Amino acid sequence: MNYLSHLYLSFDDESIAIGNFIADFVKGKKYLDYPTSIQHGILIHREIDHYADNHPIFLDGKRRLARDYRHYAGVIMDVYYDHFLAKHWSNYSTEDLKEFCQRHYQLLNENQALLPERSSYLLNYMQAGDWLYNYQFMEGIQFALSGMARRTKFESGMEKAVKNLTDDYERFEKEFQEFFEEILSHIHNFTDQIKSK
Repeated sequence: MNYLSHLYLSFDDESIAIGNFIADFVKGKKYLDYPTSIQHGILIHREIDHYADNHPIFLDGKRRLARDYRHYAGVIMDVYYDHFLAKHWSNYSTEDLKEFCQRHYQLLNENQALLPERSSYLLNYMQAGDWLYNYQFMEGIQFALSGMARRTKFESGMEKAVKNLTDDYERFEKEFQEFFEEILSHIHNFTDQIKSK
């Protein structure tokens, strides 16, 4: 799952949202250096990734993409699923998507002291291009995938993956909707468990 999904699956807990955002830049037990509430967000991020990476629907989408993109297939799936979350936002939230995105940009900017340098750098680019909001548009997906392709060490071809999405759009969309209902329930339960410890 990509950034919009991770922030959404923080369920409006600001500390968890911060942890969820920085988690990719906090390796191993380094998460213990953060306040407990931020630790929860990091652990929830890891659980989201683990759940997705082992879910049969997500795995099947990755398998189809792997023919063209090999080990970058999972990254592409993450972007696809943020696209569908943004597109169907009103099914999952009563808050306007634009307001949600702006509120989270502001939250992260106000807590720069907690952000690792690389995540702070990412936030600057994300906010400048309004990535979270623009995931709903094909142009936003193209921009995201092209940017990722430029940053990969090896030739990934990810900039071409919009075609895979459009060619198999209804199938990916239906799979997302089924998957997202399941991960919503799972992460709600995981969050309740981790907060009760």
